[in-house]
Amino acid sequence: MSLPILGISAVSGTGKTTLLKKLIPLLKQQGMRPGLIKHTHHQMDIDYPGKDSYELRKAGASQVLVASRERWALISETPENSPELMALAQKMSQETLDIILVEGFRQEPIPKIVLWRHGCTGTPHTLIDEYTLALASDTPADGLAVSWLDINQPASIAEFIHQWCLSQHDQPSQKGI
Repeated sequence: MSLPILGISAVSGTGKTTLLKKLIPLLKQQGMRPGLIKHTHHQMDIDYPGKDSYELRKAGASQVLVASRERWALISETPENSPELMALAQKMSQETLDIILVEGFRQEPIPKIVLWRHGCTGTPHTLIDEYTLALASDTPADGLAVSWLDINQPASIAEFIHQWCLSQHDQPSQKGI
């Protein structure tokens, strides 16, 4: 079985994280186990000077795995290039997830829901590509060949995702890991 991957795509400031914070609990209420990959353009560090993991990584360890009873985190240096989405997705557990949601990675050829709000940069038409399943917006857009979802109704978006995910389990080899 291939784990479905679904992108949540939009220009900066549209509310991707805000929507995902609402969608994830709604998907869990439907019995789904979502995972998330988030892309950032900012420098990031999950550990900091003075912590053993930071000091060991700075000493030259290419990967550091920090574990406790509550969670674990793998810190891996990527000095040459940004990691590829599919390589990151393959690091996630197929046994504990039903879907991987992706925030960012807008140019990746994966199924996605595009977000757009009235007053944002561009138009919905410029954001939609051949991988777009639906447009979640505060304004219905005319002439689009994709489903329209009300961005202010996260429960209906969660139901759309749930139904799409169920349909992926019936299909042989869709884009996923």
